[in-house]
Amino acid sequence: MAAKKDPVTILVVDDDQVHRYMLCSMLQEWGWRCVEADDGSTAVAAVEKHHYDAVLMDVRMARMDGREAFTRIQALQPSLPVIIMTAYSSVDDAVEVIQQGAHDYLTKPLDFDRLRLALLRAVDHHQVSSKKQQAETGSAKLETAIIGSSPPMLELLEMVSYVAPTEATVLIYGESGTGKELVAEALHGNSERRKEPFIKVNCAALVEGLLESELFGHEKGAFTGAEKKREGKFVQADGGTLFLDEIGETSQAMQVKLLRVLQEQELQRVGGEETVKVDVRIIAATNRNLEEEVVENRFREDLYYRLNVVMLTVPPLRDRRGDIPPLVEYFARKFAEKNRRVLDGITSECMELLSRYSWPGNVRELENAVERGIILMRGTELTERSLPLSIQKKLPGHDALEATAPVSLFDAEKQLILKTLIDTAGNKSEASRRLGITRKTLQSKLNRYEES
Repeated sequence: MAAKKDPVTILVVDDDQVHRYMLCSMLQEWGWRCVEADDGSTAVAAVEKHHYDAVLMDVRMARMDGREAFTRIQALQPSLPVIIMTAYSSVDDAVEVIQQGAHDYLTKPLDFDRLRLALLRAVDHHQVSSKKQQAETGSAKLETAIIGSSPPMLELLEMVSYVAPTEATVLIYGESGTGKELVAEALHGNSERRKEPFIKVNCAALVEGLLESELFGHEKGAFTGAEKKREGKFVQADGGTLFLDEIGETSQAMQVKLLRVLQEQELQRVGGEETVKVDVRIIAATNRNLEEEVVENRFREDLYYRLNVVMLTVPPLRDRRGDIPPLVEYFARKFAEKNRRVLDGITSECMELLSRYSWPGNVRELENAVERGIILMRGTELTERSLPLSIQKKLPGHDALEATAPVSLFDAEKQLILKTLIDTAGNKSEASRRLGITRKTLQSKLNRYEES
């Protein structure tokens, strides 16, 4: 089922009932929806409450004429195109309204070919203006679960706002864990297909035979275990969006079949002969450089260009460090609530450590680290001591240990303990807690260092 679009609607304003009826009959014959208003004041009230793609309005009317009505309509919706109808004797009035910003004027008796052309231009102008306005303000109005206000993310969100309302096929590139699926969801959720299905398929999670059945469906008896007919993801996504994650992992044989569906918008179920038409917007994602894959003959060039109508690149977390604190706070609240933990805050040392870590696993690794920290935290604050060891290695004690390697175990331990005492301003109880030893053991080790 194709995504439903609202019909083009024209507001016809004329105090001549017979003329209005004739115009509306003509517009409906051309495939447009017509709404009637018998006076300028009625038209203004209608524009206040409803959406129209264009207004076709007589200039001379009994109560409120077209000039005054146009002024009020322009104040309500500056981008709404208004076409003025006038008799030859009132052309000067029409020209005056044109100078004020009306889209066009037509003289009576109307030339229907010119009327249709004028309306087509007006509707096209309005749709382009609406999309431009949406794009210009899209980053502010964009509905998305993506967290980020760093320059790279603002640039990405701006691109999403431009591309989402279109029908363009999109290829999303980014390292694993950067949030490519969230970008795909934002593209669908801000498109005209948002009320239709958003179907996700991980192309790397299935072997080729199962992937083909998953995407295209199969007939009963098509293979062992196919006990009944099954519709694939393309049909399930009909009218909506299909997200093909890890598209770079597909075989060349599968790439050929995908290319055919993208080109023809039709498919055949596995084991079937019937051709099934589909209307699907494709969004694909990969962590591979597909240009290099094409050069190495591992990815079909024709499919690459079919997918890469628009490419969006999701920046790695190390390139958007300004987004780490809000991400940490979001995940900490999320997992504290999920695990029934009381969270009063995050220590500055913990946040600093998280902010300077390189995050090779990107946002997914950060999310897992914060979840672990919340589960293992002692007290009501998230501290660096409940973070994974791979991150704790960035602590000052670990840095000192690494900077002086190779050293003996005795000297390495001594450096770590002394550095911890410095960090805790000589507080032996706190140093013992951080080191995971008793205060008595700490004192014993310090005595040994004095003797050595």
